[in-house]
Amino acid sequence: MSEAPVVQRPASADATHPRGLDLLVSPPSPRTGWRVLPARVVAMCVVELQKLRHDRTELYTRAVQPALWLLIFGETFTRIHAIPTGGIPYIDYLAPGIIAQSAMFIAIFYGIMIIWERDAGILTKLLVTPTPRSALITGKSFAAGVKALIQAVVVIVIAALLGVAMTWNPLRLLGVAVAVILGSVFFSCLSMTIAGIVLTRDRLMGIGQAITMPLFFASNALYPVAIMPGWLQAISKANPLSYQVDALRGLLLGTPSHLALDYGVLVFAAIVGITAASSLLGRLAR
Repeated sequence: MSEAPVVQRPASADATHPRGLDLLVSPPSPRTGWRVLPARVVAMCVVELQKLRHDRTELYTRAVQPALWLLIFGETFTRIHAIPTGGIPYIDYLAPGIIAQSAMFIAIFYGIMIIWERDAGILTKLLVTPTPRSALITGKSFAAGVKALIQAVVVIVIAALLGVAMTWNPLRLLGVAVAVILGSVFFSCLSMTIAGIVLTRDRLMGIGQAITMPLFFASNALYPVAIMPGWLQAISKANPLSYQVDALRGLLLGTPSHLALDYGVLVFAAIVGITAASSLLGRLAR
């Protein structure tokens, strides 16, 4: 008897396709473990920032208020010497406070955007994806930080044109960027936390307007903590904006500051804010 013919097995996909085309044959393995969260955070941040490509009006209009603070308030109080600033011109003392104020005003109304996304049905679609809620909140809050950083650059340019003596050391400017972003993360998460409680834009706008100016005036943005009454000093010490301003002032002007404490408080506040906003995000979609 003759031997049965040997049946040749078909070549594997790896043999018939070049290595460069492997992804066309089989999809790449999904990210797992610690790689998921950073990738989703970056994706959400990019989505938020792409909105600026369609409408840059917000960047221009928000530059008006800090310019008025520096031009009118700063120049006037520099002339009358009413506020002790440790020997530096008042407009120099004011500039870091206005940077922090501008960043806070951008971030504090971020909850309105997430309520709008809820009303448009976008938030529900995001929540059914595998994206963790903490990644969604973190991405949005860091996008607020990048927007605030753009605003900070505008304020720094205006301050430089007005003759404010600031440092241009790259490392110090990097520290300024980190402080601006961390502060914006906290205040945007505060806004989204309030949004998860009140659930409507009208209520959030009212609460946002009610807390922004008290937060601003109960900080060291306009005047030193030492000249405040005792009860206001206690509030200032619990206000993250005070630590952000202290860091910005120390980095930009070289005044005495407590950078380790300032950054420690800002990081802790950002973590607490992200945790609180993430826990209440599901309540918005109900």
